[in-house]
Order: sequence, then structure tokens, then C-alpha cells
Amino acid sequence: MAKPVTMVVFVLPNSLRRWVSGRSEVKVFAVGADTHTPPTLGSALDMLRRTHPLLEERLRDDYGRIRRHISMIVSGENARGLGSLDCALPPGAEVYVMPSLA
Repeated sequence: MAKPVTMVVFVLPNSLRRWVSGRSEVKVFAVGADTHTPPTLGSALDMLRRTHPLLEERLRDDYGRIRRHISMIVSGENARGLGSLDCALPPGAEVYVMPSLA
């Protein structure tokens, strides 16, 4: 049986668009770790690293965690409250990337 795959759309703020030629959205495929595990935010960011490394390094720190000043909204909720990088992504997920507000 194949691993589950879903298309993920990262919706970007103006401040991050320069790293993707001015685009407001970037699409990647996220793949589950095995046949029983849904794709996660971490797997989507891993694919983003392969396709847009300059953008991805602005979203994750040197330890692979989401940077403190970045929020990622999945299904209307902050990914940090959903398990951060382990957050399961529904089919056709949209991830809104936002600078954190102080």
C-alpha cells in the first residue's frame, strides 16, 4: 500500500514573497511517514526545503523547529497548538504563514 500524499498550499505574507519570485502561494506535496500516518506540517516543510530552500530556512530554525517569530495557521488554528511539526494535514491543506505579533 502507498504512503498518503496531499497537496499543501503555503500562503505567504508580502515579507516572504521575495524568496519565491513574488508569488503569494507555494504548492508542495506532503507525504506521510508510512501507510497509516497522514502527511504532517513537518513533511510539507521538508518538501519545501527541496523546492524553495531560501524560503524554508526563513520558516525553520537551525534545529528544524518553526521560528519563534513565525506562526503557521492550519485549518484555522495555530500549528503550535496542533502539535507543531507533527500537525496532521488534511487533504488540500492551506497553511497560512504569518509573522507573529508581539
